[in-house]
Amino acid sequence: MKKFQAGRYIRQGHYKSFQPNPINRDWEIDNMELIQLLGQADRELGRLDMYSGYIPNLDLFIQMHVLKEATQSSKIEGTRTNMEEALLDKEDVALDKRDDWEEVQNYVAAMNQAMARLQTLPFSSRLIRETHAILLQGVRGKHKQPGAFRESQNWIGGASIDDAVFVPPVHTSIGELMGDIEQFVHNNPHYFPELLKIALIHYQFETIHPFLDGNGRVGRLMITLYLVNKGILKQPVLYLSDFFERNRTLYYDNLMRVREKNDLLQWFKFFLVGIVETARSGIATFDKILQLQKQVDESLQTLGSRAANARKVVYALYQHPVIDAAKVGKVAEISPASAYKLVADLERLGILNEVTGGKRGKLYIFARYIQLFK
Repeated sequence: MKKFQAGRYIRQGHYKSFQPNPINRDWEIDNMELIQLLGQADRELGRLDMYSGYIPNLDLFIQMHVLKEATQSSKIEGTRTNMEEALLDKEDVALDKRDDWEEVQNYVAAMNQAMARLQTLPFSSRLIRETHAILLQGVRGKHKQPGAFRESQNWIGGASIDDAVFVPPVHTSIGELMGDIEQFVHNNPHYFPELLKIALIHYQFETIHPFLDGNGRVGRLMITLYLVNKGILKQPVLYLSDFFERNRTLYYDNLMRVREKNDLLQWFKFFLVGIVETARSGIATFDKILQLQKQVDESLQTLGSRAANARKVVYALYQHPVIDAAKVGKVAEISPASAYKLVADLERLGILNEVTGGKRGKLYIFARYIQLFK
């Protein structure tokens, strides 16, 4: 790693673009601090993976993890939808917030589809392009070649390419550079620890910036897909966007530091610290979910004959913690009058909180549960 050269700047008329060097080659780790941090990250990921295996009905909670990732990853790009808003139906979202809401929904759809595609399609440029197409479908980037690598120059930061913070490589080299990433992913004979591998892949992808829009979101989404594809995690329960958002300046600075100073070591350390912190946070969240489940179940026992219907509603709330009386009636298979009574019971027990303030069409959220993901 001491001999690592990130790439070179190439004069393109009145600006310079950065041409990264290939990453599919032999690598050697020669820093004991990094090796120690790598071991710590591996242990914490193992704990998270093991812990998630003990969670009953884990699939119920996966979508909330995905939604948190969607809101945080989109937030880095300037979207301002919070989790409560992201859980609403489109017609319940204020008109001036619907564009942001749709971008978050696309991220959720892209992650879910990519996870499903991993069953039949390897981690590849094709998978990345398919995911990108869903991410930009029908939103602000819909005219920026969804699902296709760019065919023109882009840039990062600045009002124009002349004052850009960073100019990625020319579009004619994207196919070769993305092919190099794909070969690196599947280059098993040349061993390199998987966590460092995805850290390097993420850096290289963000440096290539192969799409006209959505590169940051796709690049962050790729991290989780990679960990699941490689069997490091059985379920998609670790997402780094929250860590990157809370350390946004360091995130961008460390990426640029690799390009400007060939300092890959600092980026690796930052990435592994993110793995450690996020894995620990994930374990804490799962522990709080189990505690909440126990508390809620105990409180439902006070409802007597209505407890069984209440449990059906709470089960639905763990997957989608926003509901109205009509949905309560449908889930519990009870009359509208009984549904309103059950809503009142769940409000009284502190399970549901009314958020609309209206006399008709009231919406309720499972606030204590949502709070666990914030």
